[in-house]
Amino acid sequence: MTIAYYISAHGYGHGVRSCDIIRALLRIRPALRLMIVSDLPQAFLANRLAPGAFEYRQASFDIGMVQLDSIRVDIPATLERVWKLCENRNALKQRETEFLLSHDVRLVAADIPSIPLEAAAQAGIPGIAVGNFSWDWIYSDYQGQDARWRGVCRVFAEGYAQSRLLLRLPFHAAMDVFPDIEDVPLLAVPGCARREEMAALTGARPGVPWILLSFTTLDWDEFALRSVERLTGYEFFTVLPLAWERRNIHAIDRTDVRFSDVLASCDAVISKPGFGILSDCAVNRKPLIYAERTGFAEYPVLEAAIHRYLRHVHIPSARLYRGDLQQALDQIWKAPEPPETLASGGDRLAAKRMLALLSS
Repeated sequence: MTIAYYISAHGYGHGVRSCDIIRALLRIRPALRLMIVSDLPQAFLANRLAPGAFEYRQASFDIGMVQLDSIRVDIPATLERVWKLCENRNALKQRETEFLLSHDVRLVAADIPSIPLEAAAQAGIPGIAVGNFSWDWIYSDYQGQDARWRGVCRVFAEGYAQSRLLLRLPFHAAMDVFPDIEDVPLLAVPGCARREEMAALTGARPGVPWILLSFTTLDWDEFALRSVERLTGYEFFTVLPLAWERRNIHAIDRTDVRFSDVLASCDAVISKPGFGILSDCAVNRKPLIYAERTGFAEYPVLEAAIHRYLRHVHIPSARLYRGDLQQALDQIWKAPEPPETLASGGDRLAAKRMLALLSS
């Protein structure tokens, strides 16, 4: 039995949650053949899955948002790239249909490109979407800026409408374009605190608060870095590729310490709202200092989830870019407990649902 799992390369969050489900699939059905199709680095996937657990094919079927950094997006550049993708839609769909048939794929999972779902329907096999938003919903905010956005939204919506099922994750939009929807709980599992090991690796002081700077990129200039360096009562951590050479900022290679373990070892997180970091903070019960994201429709949904499920403080992005963290750090320890908690176990539930369709 073969599953082709298509994963968006828009940030690492799609890959993290897909790997959570893939691990659950292989725990239940160890002999399953998993083919991951993505533009995410193979090394990133290999770091989260057992050796030999999957086959990898590099390909991309969505663009996501072109980002200037982890907070700011480039909407015109996104349109140019996604428009070209949509122009190649039929050729891509035909190629994937042939790929699925030639490799005897019995189920397609997509987080959350639409073209593989169209190919699955054309090949006569079930296609399951996994996500908390869809790209037609994200892009619908921009339809007044350029007429081409309407065509882009239509292409994605038509593809999603051909799915057999959407496994809808927490922190979600309505996603009414999908014909059948099942909600699943939180996918993430807690990390393991490895503070002593990280202190030995980096020379960080274990007796002061540790703060994880969870960004893929962050445009800090020398002024900002010096401001952070003056916060002598804290140790700060990044995960490669983000790295600076400063006495109280330490870069961790995820091949040495898994990201979830880095987060579990820290006392608080500074980040932008994203599905993965919200999930990890919720399951590890870590407070979050968050900056607003510009030009991204998901932001209000995620901010509402932060207020429901996490201890939190908002830091204006202007302060974040200046490295002006002191006020937010002073406030986060006084932040109240969240009013709600999230159920977990979504990885196993999603895996069981996929396997049920695979066997039908």
